[in-house]
Amino acid sequence: MQFLDFEKPIEDLYDQLEKLKENGAKSGVDVTATVKEYEQKIADTRVELYGHLTSYQKVLLSRHPDRPYTLAYIEKMCTNFVELHGDRNVKDDKAMVGGFAELDGETVMFIGQQKGVNTKMRQIRNFGMANPEGYRKALRLMKLAEKFNKPIVTLIDTPGAYPGLEAEERGQGEAIARNIFEMVKLRVPVICIIIGEGASGGALGIGIGDRILMLENSWYTVISPENCSTILWRSWNFKEKAAEELKLTSDHMSRFGLVDGVIKEPLGGAHVNPDEMADILKKTIKDTLVELRKLDADTRIEQRIDKFSNMGFFEER
Repeated sequence: MQFLDFEKPIEDLYDQLEKLKENGAKSGVDVTATVKEYEQKIADTRVELYGHLTSYQKVLLSRHPDRPYTLAYIEKMCTNFVELHGDRNVKDDKAMVGGFAELDGETVMFIGQQKGVNTKMRQIRNFGMANPEGYRKALRLMKLAEKFNKPIVTLIDTPGAYPGLEAEERGQGEAIARNIFEMVKLRVPVICIIIGEGASGGALGIGIGDRILMLENSWYTVISPENCSTILWRSWNFKEKAAEELKLTSDHMSRFGLVDGVIKEPLGGAHVNPDEMADILKKTIKDTLVELRKLDADTRIEQRIDKFSNMGFFEER
């Protein structure tokens, strides 16, 4: 297991537990009772630690290297996943994945950003930062799902759309804006779920739907805390303060009405028990699809437009 800096108390207990088990195995002494005590200590420490997380600690949890990514969720939730490639214009963007899969016998179009599980794959996946062709591929797949009247589920996990020169040359802003424009009008149910990082236009490019949901330890805002700190204070040293001021956690987003619901994670985060997290996510998707199917397409589109038109609040002085 990999531990974050603020998880040091849990890491220490795990180290002590492993040494205890090793010593017990070598000496032949029954350490079952002591093992149970340590396991209870770990559980109690988890409850105490994760019950008072700061905004930036939740950001760190959303980036945990063991946290499940889009393809992992699809693999655990679905069967017969057929990945579809290319935007039919430039190339296949490995940072954006999608295709049809069966969710308990029902065909659903899954689309999401994919980060790499090791150094080589992170480079291939461009750290989950899609180029314009990634967003155009996503739109192509959405239109394909609409053609065959299949619901769409997007899994959002990106530090932002790729900001490189070549991305701008190929129309990054236009690609994201086009997706937003087209997603508003899709005649099939659309569920958008932020499973990790939800940054800026990179998230919005596949983030317009009938229901916007967030995992408990994910975040959703216009800019990462580090980049916000760099812009405002000319240093990364204020990233914790930036995270608090950005109000980017699932609790904040729910209170502001920017998301429709928060999906609870296993204690310690989705990476602690990926199978349980996938089961929770699967049930949420199925229940939400049942709810959305009670509405006809025109009503869904009208509610979708009203939802995003009414977001935000201000005071006149």
